[in-house]
Amino acid sequence: MRKHILTVAGLALVASTAWADDAPGTLSVRFEGLRSAKGMIRACLTRDPKLLAHCEQDPAALKASVAAGPGAHMDFAAVPPGDYVLAVIHDENSNNKLDTAFGIPREGFGFSRNPAIHFGPPSFEAAKFHIGTGATELTVKMKYFL
Repeated sequence: MRKHILTVAGLALVASTAWADDAPGTLSVRFEGLRSAKGMIRACLTRDPKLLAHCEQDPAALKASVAAGPGAHMDFAAVPPGDYVLAVIHDENSNNKLDTAFGIPREGFGFSRNPAIHFGPPSFEAAKFHIGTGATELTVKMKYFL
C-alpha cells in the first residue's frame, strides 16, 4: 500500500511539473531611441525562423500596436513558453507597413536582443530569446537609416 501511495504521489509530481512547464508567460517590451512621437509602434512575436522578415504572415504570431511616444511600451500576456523573435517597426505614417526607399527602411525598426543590422534582417538565432513561465522583459533599441 505504501509503495502504491508513493507511486501515485510521484506521478502527481511529474504531472504538475509538466503542466508548470507549459504554463504561459508574459512579455513586457520597452522601446529606446524613437525619433518622434508620430504614428504607431507595431510589434510581431514569432517562433517561425522562416517568417522572421514577414512575421505578419505567421498565423501563430502574436501582434500588438501602441502609440509612439516617450515611455512607449507594450505587454504580451499568456505567451506559450518557447524561443521567439520580436520584430518591431515605428510606423510613423500609420499605414500598417514599413516604408522603404530602394529597399532601405524609411521608418524605424528593431528586433529582440538588438542584433547588428547589415543587409536585411538579422538571423533568427541572433534575435532569438526565450519566454518561460514567468515574466520576461525586453528593451528594443530602434534603428533609423533615412
